[in-house]
Amino acid sequence: MSESNPTADPDESDGSAPTGAQLRLAVPDMDCSSCAGKVEGALDREGVRSVDTRPTTGVVVLTYDPEATDVEALTAAVEGAGYAVADAESDGVADGLFTSPRAIATAVGGAFLAVGLALEWLLPGLDPTFATIGGVGFLGPWAVTGASVAYLLAVGVAGPPILRNGFYSLRGVSLDIDLLMSVGVVAALLVDLPFEAATLAVLFSVAELLERYSIDRARTSLRELMELSPDEAVVIRDGEEETVPAEAVATGERLAVRPGERVPLDGVVREGSGAVDESPITGESVPAEKEPGDEVYAGSINEAGYLEVEATAPAEESTIARVVDLVEAANGEETRAERFVDRFAGVYTPIVVVGAVATAALGPVLVGGGAETWFVRGLTLLVVACPCAFVISTPVSVVSGVTAAARNGVLIKGGEHLEAAGDVGAVALDKTGTLTRGELSVTDVVPLGDRGADDVLACATAIERRSEHPVAAAIVARGEEAGAEPDGEDATAVTGFEALTGEGVRADLDGETHYAGKPSLFEELGFDLSHAHVRPDGGVVRERDADADAPDAPDDAGASVTEPESCDHGQYLDLASETIPRLQAEGKTVVLVGTETELEGVIAVADTVRPEAAWVVDRLHELGVDRVAMLTGDNDRTARAIGERVGVDEVRAELLPDEKVDAVRELAAETDSGVAMVGDGINDAPALAAADVGVAMGAAGTDTAIETADVALMADDLTRLPYVVDLASRASSTIRTNIGASLAVKALLAAGAPLGYVSVAMAVVVGDMGMSLGVTGNALRLGNVEPAEPSGAATDAAEPNADAAASEQ
Repeated sequence: MSESNPTADPDESDGSAPTGAQLRLAVPDMDCSSCAGKVEGALDREGVRSVDTRPTTGVVVLTYDPEATDVEALTAAVEGAGYAVADAESDGVADGLFTSPRAIATAVGGAFLAVGLALEWLLPGLDPTFATIGGVGFLGPWAVTGASVAYLLAVGVAGPPILRNGFYSLRGVSLDIDLLMSVGVVAALLVDLPFEAATLAVLFSVAELLERYSIDRARTSLRELMELSPDEAVVIRDGEEETVPAEAVATGERLAVRPGERVPLDGVVREGSGAVDESPITGESVPAEKEPGDEVYAGSINEAGYLEVEATAPAEESTIARVVDLVEAANGEETRAERFVDRFAGVYTPIVVVGAVATAALGPVLVGGGAETWFVRGLTLLVVACPCAFVISTPVSVVSGVTAAARNGVLIKGGEHLEAAGDVGAVALDKTGTLTRGELSVTDVVPLGDRGADDVLACATAIERRSEHPVAAAIVARGEEAGAEPDGEDATAVTGFEALTGEGVRADLDGETHYAGKPSLFEELGFDLSHAHVRPDGGVVRERDADADAPDAPDDAGASVTEPESCDHGQYLDLASETIPRLQAEGKTVVLVGTETELEGVIAVADTVRPEAAWVVDRLHELGVDRVAMLTGDNDRTARAIGERVGVDEVRAELLPDEKVDAVRELAAETDSGVAMVGDGINDAPALAAADVGVAMGAAGTDTAIETADVALMADDLTRLPYVVDLASRASSTIRTNIGASLAVKALLAAGAPLGYVSVAMAVVVGDMGMSLGVTGNALRLGNVEPAEPSGAATDAAEPNADAAASEQ
């Protein structure tokens, strides 16, 4: 157990959350909502301000007043409810479950039960009668035989844990399975039914062990997340390497990470370079190349190269640690299905218990027959009253789904959000940084006059270097990438730089004034944009896209051709009516470059569409999402061009943050199902909050996104969005299937028990053990859901990238 985060006195807080010291208790045996209720009841005492029980992970997190109580008293309270408190770092998984004292006692009890059955049914002639005790119960004399002694020994060995837990339930006034089974065992013994008592004790113990095994399988998925972060780190101190616990590393210290080792803490590379597998955090399977200045995350794997990393956060605050904490907390939140099941169980169990008592007491009177027969039927119905299978059906589905998502780079902040994502019928997507990369790049270069594309880029790069405009930065980046420099000059030779507000820039290059800016700037300079000459060398203007980079693409792959027109002086382009409007219709910003007397070229800049964007929209439609809308603050022309490219159903442009909220609410009103909003910026936060499910892009390393989003895509990978919808839909279906199957089986058993069609053994094996294993196994299948990947063809329609940007005559 651990104690941490003491905070201010509640009187000094704003009242938004309970304050005090925080305590995390590992309670491995707390594995259902009934167990959680008993623990909460035990902790309902002075000084405890909040209790958060997480039965699927076996953890209790509480806030308390250190002046009113202490850790020892709180631990004793939990243990007083019948639940042992383990070490705080425990993951709740019982490593030696089938060699534990409970398992051994169950096995011995099963052996005694088998001996009793053999003596009573297979070898009745060898079954001695030791004594007959008269007047026991209402079923007649009690014969003490060899078989009955074996049955009693089976109860004596396998029954104590059941009776002990039943006592704690009785003391806590909890009508749960432990109390019902205890009543059943004791009642069977009192009325001389040792076989039924032994059957209940042994089979229920087996069911408990198997149920715990099933829960452990779900908890193991969380353990796998916890094991991603190394326990030790190699720290460089005073020039020497020293291996220390990861928790002992201070922020700012340097860590040595060799090939094949995991990065122990979040940090920044200071020396070395290499390929780092970040899939444990982001889900991205392709290793990321890391160089000095790049961020790395705890739990990622250094596949090649030696790295020295400066720690930027302690171990308990690393990205993977926050993910594990949030996944664990998510499994403690109740979904709508869980709340329904809890309410149903609260009604179902008392009704069936009353029915069991009525069956045993009134059956002989109303229907006739032996009292023993009706007692056994009532006892069977008592077993059927236990609601375990459908109580655990939802939480195990949630823990399986949430942890599976975390392994694939998606953080889902609770079962309620998982459930809500499964009901999404409309998805709203931000444009910049979501459907697009969020980074401007050059897409087209159209040289004019006697210039070539390199000349145009060189001139534009030189005069745009001093501009801080994002379009200028994109042009400079492209020019530097292409190695374009003005003939005989370098960037420092530019003089007389001036930013022309709202129009562009002006600078002197090699003694001549050059301009780069909007078409309107050059119209003001007196140029006829409807007649711009190009070199008369028989070439055509081409715009190349991503297809042209494919290894097997033909020479003219992806080319859209604009033929120059002929005139008396050679060939020309109609920039005003054709070239510029066409580029702008494609969502591109057009920059003209030239002097006061000559047009040198046209450069188009755009925020490139993600290659996978169109595939994502198609995939969402395949998964049953009826409407995919794009919400953006960008201008309508650009938004519609990109919307048409990626195939969204609706485009809403020029929206302010509050207008995005209105748009989300309108979508919700127009659809019968939920709305998910996907964005990456601060301006998207209100819309994310207004949606039924808010999905944040690229949250790895971003504290705010991780803490505030309903769902966080850890990598900047839009393909994980259909995975979330697919996983959530399957999880919802699994939950419905589990609940429906559990209720159907319980209903059949409850109907058959009073009629004598169901035995005690069948009630335990089918109704409790079998259904618990069935719903858990069904839920664990969610761990096998993997993200679909777009095919190569699906990404070929992407916006042209910077590497294939230049178009020349």
